Amino acid sequence: MTSIARRVRRTAAIAVALAAGSGLALTGTAAAGAGHPSGSAKASATGSAPINTGLYQSAYSERNHALWVTSSVGRPPVTRSALTKVDARTLTVEETYTPPVTDEATGAVEAVYGVDVDDRHNTVWTTNTRDNTVSVYSQRTGKHLATLPDVNHAREIKVDERHNLAWTSSFGDGGIVAFDTRTYKEKKRFTVEGATPAGIAVNERTGTAYATDIAGDQIIEVTAGSKSPRLIPAGDGPISVSLSKDGRTAYTADQEGGSLSVVDLRKGAVRETVPTGEGALSVATDPRSGNALVVNRTPGTVSVVDTRKGAVVKTLETGANPNHIQVAGGSAWVVDKSGSGAEGQDLLHRFGLGR
Repeated sequence: MTSIARRVRRTAAIAVALAAGSGLALTGTAAAGAGHPSGSAKASATGSAPINTGLYQSAYSERNHALWVTSSVGRPPVTRSALTKVDARTLTVEETYTPPVTDEATGAVEAVYGVDVDDRHNTVWTTNTRDNTVSVYSQRTGKHLATLPDVNHAREIKVDERHNLAWTSSFGDGGIVAFDTRTYKEKKRFTVEGATPAGIAVNERTGTAYATDIAGDQIIEVTAGSKSPRLIPAGDGPISVSLSKDGRTAYTADQEGGSLSVVDLRKGAVRETVPTGEGALSVATDPRSGNALVVNRTPGTVSVVDTRKGAVVKTLETGANPNHIQVAGGSAWVVDKSGSGAEGQDLLHRFGLGR
């Protein structure tokens, strides 16, 4: 199959998965990584709790020591969605906020999916994928503050507190959009023809944003001052990205490859690929140890990768269908789509991380 045909087929598969409201769990090709990598230790969560049905992502607020979790259920019109504030240590639900209604006739709400926090301005930013918008909420009261339009199939969002910007991926039209976190005005927009931007990471020291292009097997690099994006090769179907503490290396969770790719951002090349598990879906970096943690959707695990050794050193057991990972302050939080709560809720898991 030619590279163009492969790209077209992959883009079509991605569109189908997203339309179905899934976590984009395409069939992986790395069968060898589908189970536990040989020699890696196993560990269970230090705590798990049912939160809501349809969990999607979470974001940690150091200012409020809280985890903000998004959930949405079903196809449009989506009538069940919530932004939930959870105690980061006990996993106790503190508050649940319902997004604003967008259609009184159907009861549809502005369903929330991607999420990040802005502790500098004490706000929460969400992507409203089905509505092609981004929203802002108060962390203090949960009040909906603004809805920002024209982000085609907005998927993920990351806040750069130092530069007062919120970067979001516009999956539907190959865009990466930056909003001013003080005024909520659009600040910058880049478009890469044919791209499918998904995961977002930000280097707050330099103000550089990185988005994974799933169909193009690449990372899109931009800054607010860029005239055009820089395209950097990545792994096979990169869907999520995180950065090393020094910002010189990017780690991508490769959906189709079932792996973690280590990308040298200065050289613009993949330095190493580490098999993790089928359906690699989300990645986060532990700044204390330098390890990268990869959610593997199909086996229901998180692979802890020692990035210096280029090897999986531990496997964390999650519920079925883990969807997203957040790392901060020596802990990792994973949301799943297991439906294994007493009332069919999905679970939130917390893991303690060693140094």
